Amino acid sequence: MKSIKGTQTEKNLLAAFAGESQARNRYTFFASKAKKEGYEQIAAIFQETADNEKEHAEVFFKHLQGGDVDIMAVYHAGVIGTTAENLLAAAEGEKMEWGTLYPDFAETAQKEGFPMVAHSFKKIAEVEAYHET
Repeated sequence: MKSIKGTQTEKNLLAAFAGESQARNRYTFFASKAKKEGYEQIAAIFQETADNEKEHAEVFFKHLQGGDVDIMAVYHAGVIGTTAENLLAAAEGEKMEWGTLYPDFAETAQKEGFPMVAHSFKKIAEVEAYHET
């Protein structure tokens, strides 16, 4: 198997892993806020989405081959707003992932000779598109 070490794909995987891990926590926070505001059904959707993000993070993590990876990344710090604000923030984040970020990462992985990684980015982009709805 071709080593992913030192490639842009490795950096993209780590950035995606970090992003999905952060999204999981944000959605857990948003679920708590929705529950406090009396929106049980929305809280359940946020929690289900958080669980999905954990699965996505695991997929990306399993493609990594250990060691230190030096990346330059910008992450949205965000805030916990009202449930309505949190829904909008979540939709914007999901759209960015499926609309540009993961398709770009898939293209890079394909060009660098990692078709299985490219497939993972494409499939997770499809799920992220569903999350936006």
